[in-house]
Amino acid sequence: MKIIVAGGGHGGICAGAFLAQAGFDVTVYERNSRKNMGYDWTDIFDPKALKAAGLPFPEKDKFEYKTDMTFYAPSEQTAIRQRVPENELEIKMERRDIYDLIINHAESCGVKFEYEVNIEAPIMQGDRVSGIKTNRGDFCADMVIDACGCESPVRAGLPECCMIEKHPKKFEKFYVYRAFYNKIPGEEVKDKYKVCLLPEGKLGIGWVACEGDYVDFLIGRFEPFDTGEAERTADYFRKKNKYLGREIKRGGSFVEIPVRQPLSNLVCDGYAAIGDSAFMTVPIIGSGIANSLKMSGVLANAIISDQTKTYCAETLWQYQLDYYKKLGASLAPLAAIKLLLVRISPAQLDYLFDCEILTWREMTITADTTGLAKMIHPSADLPKRALSLIKDKDLVKKLLKVVGDVGKIALVCAAMPKHYSKHAVKSWTEKYENIFK
Repeated sequence: MKIIVAGGGHGGICAGAFLAQAGFDVTVYERNSRKNMGYDWTDIFDPKALKAAGLPFPEKDKFEYKTDMTFYAPSEQTAIRQRVPENELEIKMERRDIYDLIINHAESCGVKFEYEVNIEAPIMQGDRVSGIKTNRGDFCADMVIDACGCESPVRAGLPECCMIEKHPKKFEKFYVYRAFYNKIPGEEVKDKYKVCLLPEGKLGIGWVACEGDYVDFLIGRFEPFDTGEAERTADYFRKKNKYLGREIKRGGSFVEIPVRQPLSNLVCDGYAAIGDSAFMTVPIIGSGIANSLKMSGVLANAIISDQTKTYCAETLWQYQLDYYKKLGASLAPLAAIKLLLVRISPAQLDYLFDCEILTWREMTITADTTGLAKMIHPSADLPKRALSLIKDKDLVKKLLKVVGDVGKIALVCAAMPKHYSKHAVKSWTEKYENIFK
């Protein structure tokens, strides 16, 4: 049986490796050249995801453990520093080293790679995906795994009968600029990983992280911006972070990252989405590598277990069920939390920081943070924090909406159809998607 992995997403490649080991004929089609796989920056993720994806642990010189982040309110007058336990630390690796690890493993399993192939659309036979259209011709297969990313041309080209969302909507993806600048010598930096929320009152974040002899600078916003705006914002950060230089040592590129609820329907006949194509990122931080790696084996197992060899929506639905059980149902409520950050004012966020309504407990995101339950930490000072909170009635109203939405999400996810039928899935996806409108 022939499997196409459309795009070189982490989860798609690792799913392909599992399938190749099981005897499938797997080819990955990727738009970049081999040497240009991965952005020129570092990534942080849960190291346990490597084992879940069947990958070896990297050599000691290829990773380090992440530094605790310090979060600053919009006014930058109040800060909260994380306290991540050692056993829950994420690891940090160069994106290209991650790809080396993944691709070398996949090739050793028998996966073939075709680079510098621009994927344009799916090939359809009725309601079934039977391959991909590319700048180098059409390629057909028994099934297509979509690992093309946030704005996948495969997902976007699916007909309405597949019942799969084509594009993320407003406030559902982040436009990110990231560059590594030279570090200006001077006094020791107290907060080596500084994250500013709603900087300059704009919807988004910015971070400045000291990385040895350079400074990692990032801006993330819900609206597109250009290099001129990126440099102007960098100048704003330089006023309070004198160590942030002006010479770009590496990076200096833009990327789009999904920050939304998981895709409501991951499968149709001959098709399954994974990674950013399925919006598997943690909505409040945009990190998705670990989740896509963890789901690679789940997807591969659903394909391998298909005794009918039809790879249709009915048999692939088990992948959807397992994904939501393991991750999706926990990630979806975090999208409601993210929407609170869209609705809240900078002054209200300052209030949450200044009155210690938000504490290090809520801001400590660990390798094991894959849902809202991991972010709720009852403490002895909870009554005092609640009294401070109720003084701002508008803020309470916004928080109560989030609480209501989280409850709706839990109920809808629990009611996901156990078996695939077009009518049942259409009804369920509409209920799920309506919560986030």
